[in-house]
Amino acid sequence: MSNYVTHLECSLSGERLPANEVHGLSAAGKPLLVRYDLSEIRRDMQRTDFRDRVGGFWRYRELLPVRRQNNVVSLGEVTTPLVSLRTEKPGELLVKNEAVLPTGSFKARGLALAVSMAKELGLKHLAMPTNGNAGSALAAYASRAGIRSTIFCPADTPEINVREMTMQGATVWRVDGLITDCGRLVSEGAEREGWFDLSTLKEPYRIEGKKTMGLELAEQLDWQFPDAIFYPTGGGTGLIGMWKAFAELADLGWIEGKKPRMFAVQAEGCAPIVRAFNRNEEHAEPWANATTLAAGIRVPAAIGDFLILRAIRESGGAALAVSDDAIVAAQRHVAASEGLLLCPETAATYAAWQHARTQGMIDDSEQVVLFNCATGLKYPMADNSRRYDARASERR
Repeated sequence: MSNYVTHLECSLSGERLPANEVHGLSAAGKPLLVRYDLSEIRRDMQRTDFRDRVGGFWRYRELLPVRRQNNVVSLGEVTTPLVSLRTEKPGELLVKNEAVLPTGSFKARGLALAVSMAKELGLKHLAMPTNGNAGSALAAYASRAGIRSTIFCPADTPEINVREMTMQGATVWRVDGLITDCGRLVSEGAEREGWFDLSTLKEPYRIEGKKTMGLELAEQLDWQFPDAIFYPTGGGTGLIGMWKAFAELADLGWIEGKKPRMFAVQAEGCAPIVRAFNRNEEHAEPWANATTLAAGIRVPAAIGDFLILRAIRESGGAALAVSDDAIVAAQRHVAASEGLLLCPETAATYAAWQHARTQGMIDDSEQVVLFNCATGLKYPMADNSRRYDARASERR
């Protein structure tokens, strides 16, 4: 595989660290970003080179950090489809359906890259906190790579995720607390147990997997940007990753025009990024007593908070919070009217898009993309079925 990585860079201080070595956070305690020789990529290839490739997001190998093909850990990734929703307006509302990825969620992107790099760097035991889908992806890819995995999740994590993780070979601990409590346990155990902490943005490579959402979206839209992206935001890796992808594509000269406005969507019961955005703050204070049915965005504190807020502001976007009632209503509406079963986190983005339209933040003529992060089949659903007694009918 061609590799164009030059170094890792602290997202806050700009400190440079050598690539191809094991790293967690920078000396400043902030996420590290992978940097590439984009001028060399520009000399060696053009965007049309991706056209006839297969292999899902691995098609963008020149913009990914894995050096050796035999270290790629794959479970048959595909390019996820863009599904158009009927909006009864002149604009276009698209859903990028990540549910078709291995383990049924977009977490496959980040964990495939993180586990592949763990294999390349010789790591033998990975650990992480999760609200569900990330743990499922880690369990699957780690087992595929022959690497041990230990996962800590809140006790109320969707049961299907917990069963999925254990079935796929992980050691799973249910924790009476939030994902921040799980993260503390992972951090405390890293030195004692010898595992590597794969928490969100505490290593450099999950973000590289998530940025492929932006690469893939740009190619699907014929190397154009949509007007806006609504993204469910917990740790924010995907939003940060896409903003990084858009910057790299612009530097390569492969895409032109104004970048999309980025809308970070959270639940009213856990909205630290929204609060910080509204207060014009650079960092988000931890959210006390976080609660929402959308488990994936129940993240009281994000280590990449300043990167999320920076992307929102640079893009001219916003941070919006919606109620759990609005999430449930959106999920039911899209499922019944479109046949697309959204996960609760994505239903939050639909509710936020509706709100943004009514507030004049989105024009009806604009093209907007939502990300369906996971299959809705992993979440509890109300039983609205009816019963029919066939035997009683026969007796009549």
